[in-house]
Amino acid sequence: MAVMRDKPYAGMNFTVDLGTGDTTSTDAGLIEVIFPEARIQICEYRNGNDRDNEPIKIHSLTHYGNLILRRGAIGSLAWYEWWNDARNGNPAVARDVMVQLLSEDRSEVVLTWKFLRARPVNHQFSALNAVATETLIESLELAFDRLEME
Repeated sequence: MAVMRDKPYAGMNFTVDLGTGDTTSTDAGLIEVIFPEARIQICEYRNGNDRDNEPIKIHSLTHYGNLILRRGAIGSLAWYEWWNDARNGNPAVARDVMVQLLSEDRSEVVLTWKFLRARPVNHQFSALNAVATETLIESLELAFDRLEME
C-alpha cells in the first residue's frame, strides 16, 4: 500500500522479487532498477460530417517499455538460466516481478510496482577492462504485459 507524505522518498532502499518470493538472497540484491515508460496510444477520429475540423482523441492501446535490472556480477547463473528458458521457448517462463520501495529506516514498504507476466528479453554484462577498477555489472531486461502500482 502506498504511503503518502510531504517529503519525497530516497530511491536507494528497495527490494526486488523476481517471481520467486525471495527478496533477501544475493541473487535478489540489485544496484539499480530502471523503470519503463508507460504510455497510452491515442487515435484521432472525425466523422466526415462533423461541423468542427478537429478530430476527437480516443484512448487505444497501452504500451510499456522494458524494465531493466542491474546487479554486480556474483557468479550466479539464475538470470542466465531464466533468459535461456525464454530463448528456448519455455511457455512457463513468465513471472510476476515486484519492486518495493522501502522507508529510510527500512521498516515499511511505501510503494510497490508489479510487472505482470515478465520475461527476459536481454541479458548482458558490462565490459571487462584490465586497467579499470569498476565492478562487473550484469543486466537483465524484462518485457512484461501489465504494470500495476500500490
